[in-house]
Amino acid sequence: MGISKHPSIVTMPQVAKPYPSILVFLSRRFPAISQEMWETRMLEGKVQDEHAQKITLDTLYTPLRRIFYFREVSSEPLIPFAEKILFSDDELLVACKPHFLPVTPGGRYVDECLLNRLRRSTGIEDLAPLHRIDRETAGVVLFSVNKKTRGFYGTLFMNGLVEKTYQALSLCHPLQKTASWDIENRIERGEPWFRMKTVPGTVNARSTITLAEVNEGRGRFMLQPRTGKTHQLRIHMGELGFGILHDRYYPELQAESEDNFSTPLQLLAQRVRFYDSLTGKSREFVSERTLSW
Repeated sequence: MGISKHPSIVTMPQVAKPYPSILVFLSRRFPAISQEMWETRMLEGKVQDEHAQKITLDTLYTPLRRIFYFREVSSEPLIPFAEKILFSDDELLVACKPHFLPVTPGGRYVDECLLNRLRRSTGIEDLAPLHRIDRETAGVVLFSVNKKTRGFYGTLFMNGLVEKTYQALSLCHPLQKTASWDIENRIERGEPWFRMKTVPGTVNARSTITLAEVNEGRGRFMLQPRTGKTHQLRIHMGELGFGILHDRYYPELQAESEDNFSTPLQLLAQRVRFYDSLTGKSREFVSERTLSW
């Protein structure tokens, strides 16, 4: 049995009344865990509010409030690839994540995530990720080391002041010419819950995608997300007709299967760049990883 030493967080969304019980909400949000198991966890004090107070079966559902819970898994897959620390100082730690490793605990993963690996290797318990990339994606991830400056760096990401560049590979007609596209649309959660979709409405997802070169039926793309919606780049590539190689979610959801470590998603968070007004310097961090080009 694997039990996380650190809580995971879920926010109770705004829903129509009558509100569900917290027990029902958790059971629906995490269908792989039975309602009986959630009830046991609540009775054991493993579900808490933001003040570390025990959430009971009688605690009322409150939209936009956060629930803290401690993940448990009976067995946990091991990811046979190592992360690498690219940079560390008193404010930031920058790591390059391998494919298949989640940034934070999720699903079947508790200890096998970048955050907990780094906590163990550095001894820094207060590490907190400033942004996320998908489990299937490799590349640069920034962590806050100092709680006092965490809000400053988090605001840079929230306000779109961090320039992020990705690389991706897709099947591509040999005669396809280099080109660039600006994509703007609205992305919301779809069905099943882990898969996103585009819908009509106010734009909340923006990307610039450039086809850099074509070689032997494959294209190498440079991607710059202007916003940070879940699976944004994977969806936008699919909408252009260039599904990312080995993508099991988009444009079509593939049957569930175990990870095939020989065919990682060909998406790499290559570079992060921003101006750091705390130090008065421009910061740039670049992955040493490459795709199978």
